[in-house]
Amino acid sequence: MSQFNTLPASAVLRPTPFELKIPNDAVDELKLLLKHSKVPPDTYENTQEDRRYGVTTKWIREAKARWENNFDWRAHEAHINSFPHYISPIVDDDGTTYNIHFVALFSQKPDAIPIVLLHGWPGSFLEFLPILDKLRTSYTPATLPYHLVVPSLPGYTFSSPPPVDKDLGLEDVARLFDKLARGLGFENGYVVQGGDIGSIVARIMAATYPSCKAIHINFCIIPEPAGIDSSSLNDLDKQGLARTAEFSRLGSAYALTQATKPGTIGIVLSSNPLALLAWIGEKFLAWNDEDPPLDTILESVTLYWFTDTISRAFYPYRQLFTPGNAGAHSNPIWYINKPFGFSWFPKELGLVPRSWAATTGNLVFFRRHSKGGHFAALECPEVLLKDLEEFVAQVWNAVTLDCAWVSASPVADVNNLGARHLSFLINCAPLRRPQDK
Repeated sequence: MSQFNTLPASAVLRPTPFELKIPNDAVDELKLLLKHSKVPPDTYENTQEDRRYGVTTKWIREAKARWENNFDWRAHEAHINSFPHYISPIVDDDGTTYNIHFVALFSQKPDAIPIVLLHGWPGSFLEFLPILDKLRTSYTPATLPYHLVVPSLPGYTFSSPPPVDKDLGLEDVARLFDKLARGLGFENGYVVQGGDIGSIVARIMAATYPSCKAIHINFCIIPEPAGIDSSSLNDLDKQGLARTAEFSRLGSAYALTQATKPGTIGIVLSSNPLALLAWIGEKFLAWNDEDPPLDTILESVTLYWFTDTISRAFYPYRQLFTPGNAGAHSNPIWYINKPFGFSWFPKELGLVPRSWAATTGNLVFFRRHSKGGHFAALECPEVLLKDLEEFVAQVWNAVTLDCAWVSASPVADVNNLGARHLSFLINCAPLRRPQDK
């Protein structure tokens, strides 16, 4: 853990190193609660092997047995602790202090590029550990080309919970994370990457804060933009839109529940670990291209359980379902003038065509993949990392130059990388939006 833990010389924050250590009593309590948790009787709905009505009793029985008798939390805890963790107080504009947890790999290269990686629900910082693992085994602190920072959203795992005396919105989260990034020494520029809720926070950061120079996301749900020629959509575009429509019709009830009755569902899921496993496990099974290893699901659910994350993690859903809210990715105030990259995975929940995504920002990188789903950082970390690295290589040198004008190239066809030259100069007049051209 001593490797990759030297903060940049320009850092003004002095975060406290953190080690995860769940008390033995809490581990014993979880096993006791699991032992006495009741599995419901078989019904027509919960015996359908295609899981169209949710997880099956067969799956929950097998997962319960594994979790109760054969799941080695201490081994997972040791792996988690093999990465450098920190807690840093961040003082918000109103004087409120939030303790923000983050995992990081800091480079010793003077020109290392800062990248902030943002998770969503029901994820956590665990999603990005495979990418961090790949990088720490491929480089030394002296050769790592990036600083990687993976903060936990407020309310998730070890970050401070949302206040109980006022509302907390994604704009607030974006502000806190920009303060964190600048405090770690990235005042002169950083790249942000995100999926799920993290993609929305990333968008706000890119659209709002000068230090955020570029954004890459792998999740984007928007209504059909005006003026789009539907005849230009190919078969994959149409299949993706059909999947998104099916998710909206049959897969999004959980989100409406979390938005409209978070108090109730929070109590239900915080009171019984088996209920929590069913609620979160269903998403890992339904939203991945292939079923992940059971221990991957159990690790995430166990961390949620030990940190009381579930009831504290619903606040973004209320904002997204507030009447009159146009939705983050389609909200014109969060149009991205900076270089914007998007990776398209076929089993994602929000599958918009390139032409749609381009209406929300200065899209310069778009890559479509044949495999992968919602948890891309977990499912195919090397693929997502490759996209992110190529996006950063494409834009970084240009976006860190000061200038007085902007020139924008067409979206790079990165499935054919022969001509990916981009000339971007920032800190100047806004780019014209695609619909204005």
